[in-house]
Amino acid sequence: MPNPAPHSRVAFSSIAANTGARSRGDEIRIIAGAANGGAALLVQPNSNLKVPADFKGKKIATPQLGNTQDVSARAWLVAGGLKITQSGGDAHVLPTANPDQLVLFKQKQLDAVWTVEPWVSRLELEAQGKVLMEEWDAVTTVLATGVKFLQSNRGQMRKFVAAHEELTEWIKANPAEAQRMIRTELAAETLAGLPDALVERAWKRIVLTSEISRLTLDKFMLSAQSAGFLRGAPDLSRLIEKP
Repeated sequence: MPNPAPHSRVAFSSIAANTGARSRGDEIRIIAGAANGGAALLVQPNSNLKVPADFKGKKIATPQLGNTQDVSARAWLVAGGLKITQSGGDAHVLPTANPDQLVLFKQKQLDAVWTVEPWVSRLELEAQGKVLMEEWDAVTTVLATGVKFLQSNRGQMRKFVAAHEELTEWIKANPAEAQRMIRTELAAETLAGLPDALVERAWKRIVLTSEISRLTLDKFMLSAQSAGFLRGAPDLSRLIEKP
């Protein structure tokens, strides 16, 4: 049976995509997909917020400045006609660590949170957060490597990607066992296990795949541009490369 240690095989897509764009493809390659989706925008249980214009003057938390959910939140608000800057604007996008998001949301100090699992489910279960929108097509996690390492270890990386693809298919075919192993590993690493119901709920929003969607990465780059994180139109043709 494959070893499903998640920390050994993934990199966040926002880091990979931004690094690839800023270095013009000279430093990094995305060699496989890993997980899509798992992200959502949540509002307070009694909220009437529905469209970007409703968020004028509101506070929306994201996990980190410039990460995938932060870019999505800012781009969505901008597309809806709001002026958003990294420090303010018509609405306040506040990079906030996920544990702090939960506390502040419970205290009604946040109007909304744009985050990723398992925090989406925790906000639902523990703070009665209401999901306004889900990102099923977001490239949440990818497998990436440095260009120099890939060029000098192409055979090894080819085997690594093959094992990654096999592992992905095993996880998809054995969700209950994979969830049990993930809970065990998280408990060992963090000394705080996650409830079975929470993992199962979060799992339903995550799309496991070893494929890479160029269309979705292009969409992310456009969002990063509109959010003010990238200038120009970076060429992603060199960013994706199979070993």
